[in-house]
Amino acid sequence: MSTNTYVELSDRGLIRAEGEEARSFLQGIISNDAEKAGPEAAIYATLLTPQGKFLFDFIIAELDGALLIDCERARLPELLKRLVFYRLRAKADLTDVSGDYKLFALFGGSETDLLALPAEPGKAAPLAGGVAFVDPRLAALGARAILPAAGAEAALQAAGFTAGDDADYDAHRLSLGVPDGSRDMEVEKSFLLESNIDELNGIDFHKGCYVGQELTARTKYRGNIRKRLFRVDIDGPLPEPGTPITLGDVNAGEMRSGRSGTGIALLRLEQVEKAAGSGQPLTAGATTLTPVKPDWVNF
Repeated sequence: MSTNTYVELSDRGLIRAEGEEARSFLQGIISNDAEKAGPEAAIYATLLTPQGKFLFDFIIAELDGALLIDCERARLPELLKRLVFYRLRAKADLTDVSGDYKLFALFGGSETDLLALPAEPGKAAPLAGGVAFVDPRLAALGARAILPAAGAEAALQAAGFTAGDDADYDAHRLSLGVPDGSRDMEVEKSFLLESNIDELNGIDFHKGCYVGQELTARTKYRGNIRKRLFRVDIDGPLPEPGTPITLGDVNAGEMRSGRSGTGIALLRLEQVEKAAGSGQPLTAGATTLTPVKPDWVNF
């Protein structure tokens, strides 16, 4: 984008967690360190099955002493139900406050300058009665803002941002190869390290136990990861999510989200290496896919 753009993330919702034990209760179940979320920092985290498989991902920011959980709006009731289940007798109130705020992605190249934020993942500061922060997954994604619904757009325009649309932000995300929740990670099937969540600051390997921690840590230290999410450049019709990807007649993976000529796919590392070595393309039906390893990953 050539201008600094704001896009309302209408597909995102907010759960407020407050009370004297809200943070400690979350600390025992999520993949990141809840103690790191505060007025000057937001975090990215996940909630897993006991077997270490993906259930939900979300961003946690702090506003007025409460934790705000930025999550997929369509799946918010399911997440809220799961959080209530794990809360037990902890002194923590959990409320859907999606109607009170608007969530925005802010990007274009100078967003951190306009917000007076360091260009470091998670850095946060107050903005117009809400909070703005560098995306805790990847600074190149830009920033996010959680603002009171009344006057939110006016505040962003006053800060120097211009309105964009969903397609702008989705194309930006895909160009960086960053997964978008359950669009790219299969619920109760995907593993965090296959989905590059460790590379996106979503796991703290030193915080202690959480739901699904044992398998996640074992996978990390044994290094037995055979599949990864890749950005793919697409030559041909955009494959539907779930479309099988092949190298010749051998299964090489599966398509996830995409737009125009760019997408995300879960690919078998062995087949990616064979394709690169042989010059034979990966295909999904009549479409050719070229894997692109994002520069922020280290596998």
